[in-house]
Amino acid sequence: MSHTVIHKGENCNFVPMLPPIRNVNTTPNNGQTVFFDKPVHIVAADAVVGKKEAEGPLGNCFRRSKEDIKMGEKSFERAEILMLDEAIRATFTKARPVVGDAQLLISGDLLNQMTTSSYVARNLNMPYLGVYSACSTYTESISLASTFISGGFFDTVACATVSHFATAERQFRYPLEYGCQRPPYAQWTVTAAGACVLSSKGNGPLVKSATLGKVMDFGQNDLSNMGAAMAPAAMSTLEALFKETGTDESDFDLIITGDLGKLGSDILRDLMREKGHELGKTYKDCGCLIYSVNQNCYQGGSGAGCSASVFNNFVLPRMLNGEYKRVAYLATGALMSTQSCYQGETIPCVSHGIIIEGE
Repeated sequence: MSHTVIHKGENCNFVPMLPPIRNVNTTPNNGQTVFFDKPVHIVAADAVVGKKEAEGPLGNCFRRSKEDIKMGEKSFERAEILMLDEAIRATFTKARPVVGDAQLLISGDLLNQMTTSSYVARNLNMPYLGVYSACSTYTESISLASTFISGGFFDTVACATVSHFATAERQFRYPLEYGCQRPPYAQWTVTAAGACVLSSKGNGPLVKSATLGKVMDFGQNDLSNMGAAMAPAAMSTLEALFKETGTDESDFDLIITGDLGKLGSDILRDLMREKGHELGKTYKDCGCLIYSVNQNCYQGGSGAGCSASVFNNFVLPRMLNGEYKRVAYLATGALMSTQSCYQGETIPCVSHGIIIEGE
């Protein structure tokens, strides 16, 4: 994984007008993209990360980190529950003075039957939708929440997701005690939880559209090679996003994918180049940003918490200070199970993309 140098942006006193998204058609069933005519603000967001993530290049961005990945609990799964609970409650605390209490929680995770999200929701006393889209769960949640808000069904909706290195390894690969050697194309599941509150009230960056991904399968069946499996799904959704919003790479200050890692993001660049798009320096991947090369994380980070924590604590603050004015955020997810891969099935993948603009 190449090491990406991050430069902190300066506050902007003058923010030029963004060119409008072209050829926008707000009629129903217009391809894969939903456009939000009514304002959908990201009024608050927060994340909790593990020790390894806090030691990476974005360490200064993460204000909530845990030294002990078990967090004093008897199991990694219990620690994951506490991590998600803290991220959600911290976000609620930020949002409540501005927009009041959230009316709905949309959350998902990587564990069987979304147990982490459900166990957290049982203590929140609010309506709950559990969603699963693997590592693309965060953009799926934001897409659904924005649709509810823009449609006038809710004023304020919370979105959340989480992943934990130890729990994901136990479920999808091998328990840590097994000591399995990782191949050089593998990624490291990020230990992190992220949450945000969206609302028609208040202020903050605006969710302008959501491009819902199609399931893509290019024949990859290696549980460790997530980047190669997910890159075609990212390509499919990004191409649809460009086409249906009338934009291209030059219209964005940042195009960021969820967790393709170094190998997967290189593949995405090649695939988009074949489609006539040169992503260049505008494009970054959360899996490449979150770890440095000397942390021995091979191709970089993965997991549902990867893009959620990077988006909340790295991208959004730079939108608030004017460094980024328009961002395309595409989280990517591999929709396999351990049983399907052991039975010889290939890995279906999906990517959901959202466009966010500074207010």
